[in-house]
Amino acid sequence: MAVADHVNFHTFMEGVKKRNPGQEEFIQAVREVSQDIFAFIEDKREYHEAQILRRMAEPDRVISFRVCWEDDDHNIRVQRGWRVQNNNAIGPYKGGLRFDPGVTESVLKFLAFEQTFKNSLTGLPLGGGKGGANFNPKGKSDAEVMRFCQSFMTELYRHIGPETDVPAGDIGVGNREIGFLFGQYKRIVNRWEGAITGKAQEFGGSVMRPEATGYGAVYFLCNMYAHRDDSIEGKTAIISGSGNVALHAAEKFTELGGKVLSLSDSDGAIHDPDGIDAEKLNWLKALKFERRGRISEYAEKFSGTEYRDGGEPWDIEADCALPCATQNEIGKEEAKKLVDNGVKAVVEGANMPSTLEAVEVFRDARLMYAPGKAANAGGVAVSGLEMSQNSERVSWNHEKLHDMLTELMADIHTKCVEFGDDGGDYVDYVKGANIAGFKKVADAMLAFGVV
Repeated sequence: MAVADHVNFHTFMEGVKKRNPGQEEFIQAVREVSQDIFAFIEDKREYHEAQILRRMAEPDRVISFRVCWEDDDHNIRVQRGWRVQNNNAIGPYKGGLRFDPGVTESVLKFLAFEQTFKNSLTGLPLGGGKGGANFNPKGKSDAEVMRFCQSFMTELYRHIGPETDVPAGDIGVGNREIGFLFGQYKRIVNRWEGAITGKAQEFGGSVMRPEATGYGAVYFLCNMYAHRDDSIEGKTAIISGSGNVALHAAEKFTELGGKVLSLSDSDGAIHDPDGIDAEKLNWLKALKFERRGRISEYAEKFSGTEYRDGGEPWDIEADCALPCATQNEIGKEEAKKLVDNGVKAVVEGANMPSTLEAVEVFRDARLMYAPGKAANAGGVAVSGLEMSQNSERVSWNHEKLHDMLTELMADIHTKCVEFGDDGGDYVDYVKGANIAGFKKVADAMLAFGVV
């Protein structure tokens, strides 16, 4: 990168910091994308003159609102809700809702910014958005969750719709929450319309949606290996998380002949040297999706398993790592452990689970490293396909959606290679994903003029 461009990049980032004080997650996401984009647009005057990157890094709007609800003991509780509508240049805003005590405006702005590029990579007409609340559904009764969701939707409904903004689930927002949210939306607007995705199949949901993010991440890994004339068969993987993404990633990795050695939750991690096979995964699905139990119970059930109270799996020797829990779970030291222990591929099932310093370690080591905006795009892709099914009043079968998901992840891989191949034996998937995602949105913004 030329010196002048280096100055421009730093001037740009100083502006982002000044306009978003204290929003470290958002600043991190913008920096990660922008350092690649500045090199790409060096000789492209039209993007500079139209201030495209500056406009992308400023959300169209950030909606913040109070959510009041009553708990089972008749105490009045107050939470804060948000919807960040980042960019709708190529389609209606699309992105999940996250209910977690750690949700802040900064977290949702970073997620909405990332979502803009992720949705662009899918090739579907979807813009980028994200929302949620600092509400913790863990330990709450179904009635409490219902009352919170209904109160949340009573404000949110006026900002969403099938042609405007289509939320989905995310951390803390599963089938139960989606049902309550959609029920309240339908009640208020007096219309049945595809304003939310991730719905149960009984009321307009799509087959393959629960599996899509985890399966898609593994399919992306398959394409990375195939690009090097290799495959997953016989490989080992360490996976973090034990929610929808992690368990389905583990399921597909195992189906394709690999062995999964670890999973985790917010309390700790398990290490099963024998591998977490299909029978164990079925037990885990019942534990997590039906009983809402903790991962420590796995070690009590299956002998030979080590439970790491408060620990992580990143020092376990393996061929692949799939971080599927939350943002910034892998820092510089964890990244070094992965490299030192022989990991050759890191595929992000979560959104921005690696810090900027960790990403630099992966890139310097020339690992096969796939950022979340590319690798975990399968979830939003099938959500987009759910929107199509709702509009047509049809329901596609598992085989059709599986084929579409497989083809879509292969297409995203091809785009990343197009812009990330160094001309030798290395593909910089971060660079490839950033540029490919940027170009489509940027060209649409140019076509619209200054709006």
